[in-house]
Amino acid sequence: MALNADFIGRSYPASAPYLVGREKVREFARALGVTDAVSLDVDAARERGYSDLVAPPTYAIRLSMAAAEAVVMDPDLGLDYTRVVHGDQRFEYSRPIVAGDELVCTVTIDGIRSVAGNDMLTTRADIATTDGEHVVTSYSVLVARGTDGGSA
Repeated sequence: MALNADFIGRSYPASAPYLVGREKVREFARALGVTDAVSLDVDAARERGYSDLVAPPTYAIRLSMAAAEAVVMDPDLGLDYTRVVHGDQRFEYSRPIVAGDELVCTVTIDGIRSVAGNDMLTTRADIATTDGEHVVTSYSVLVARGTDGGSA
């Protein structure tokens, strides 16, 4: 089944506030093998001008994926998540995410198109502080395989 193109431009309600914790930043950094002290040591981060630990650039995926659940679970969109693969991901930062940030994420469907019998869903997740300061925008492309009734 093809995705409902009427959903292009639809935004979903903002996520609940997410408080970025020091230990979560350290855990994420260690899982990626990050050795930069600004992600592991508060004093080192402050010496480099940050208020607290700096999250690695891909940390934003924690928020954007959680908020995008509203999109992929929306029954009216017509997405069969069992047929989905992740096609692309990119981030555009206004500033780094730091421990102590309280962030909210709003997801919008930027595009839906068919390519070679597959539907491609492009979402934009705008991540900002609870005070409204933009921090990062995450763009994601999901590919729903075989939506034209062909084999997956």
